[in-house]
Amino acid sequence: MTQKTSDIFIGIGARLAITRNETGLSQTDMAKEIGVSLRAYHSYEKGERGLPIEALVLLEEKFSVDVNWILLGSKAARVEHDIDALEEFETSLDRFLVEQGIRIKSEKRGAIVGRWYRSLTDGKEVPIEDVHTWIELLKE
Repeated sequence: MTQKTSDIFIGIGARLAITRNETGLSQTDMAKEIGVSLRAYHSYEKGERGLPIEALVLLEEKFSVDVNWILLGSKAARVEHDIDALEEFETSLDRFLVEQGIRIKSEKRGAIVGRWYRSLTDGKEVPIEDVHTWIELLKE
């Protein structure tokens, strides 16, 4: 099934917001770092526009961001991926969202799951507070 362009942009925007949060930058500072206006950057995070290739290159160069994750929400599959941990995280995330009455679009939920999973495969533990911050950034 082919995704609509708007859904693709929303997913990219969600992953971009998570990346910015992880770097500790404001939208203004991130816009400067990747060479775009604040207005343009804001529209990328909101999923209203596609991110230029030049900005993707700068994200990778300056912040070691996995461009594949920004664009697609995934990394190349590897044998050592822990599917059980992924399923457990998704279940916990969904339970938390329901308990808190938080609604987020599926693309944004996917961005959270993807970012957490990337950290898992990179051997980095993500504190639950970081996950809660991602949710706050992305809730409707």
